[in-house]
Amino acid sequence: MVGFHPEATIDYHEKRRGPRYPFIASAELIEVRADVRIASRVSELSMNGCYLDMMNPFPTGTLVLVKISAGEAFFEARSKIVYSQMNMGAGVGFLEVKPDSQAVLERWTRLRRNG
Repeated sequence: MVGFHPEATIDYHEKRRGPRYPFIASAELIEVRADVRIASRVSELSMNGCYLDMMNPFPTGTLVLVKISAGEAFFEARSKIVYSQMNMGAGVGFLEVKPDSQAVLERWTRLRRNG
């Protein structure tokens, strides 16, 4: 995939950069190089990442495409697994979000923040 860089070239700050909000939605993770897909569920969401519930998460450092859908809204971002917990899930940091997905993310977090 054009513009998808090897793990070694991307520096992601492991510390959270903003508050997380409870958020339930369907998600799919795609490890692009091997075209491996994992269905998942979002349990927390922030402007910079999310937590995904799944039994067999990708290892820490894996670059993935995250697709999240809630109702009629859809979000996707090139992302990185920042931590992985077997039989629990994974913390995902968003690396590249297109403007249309950014607008969806802002709306979802604003709704959670306000209410």
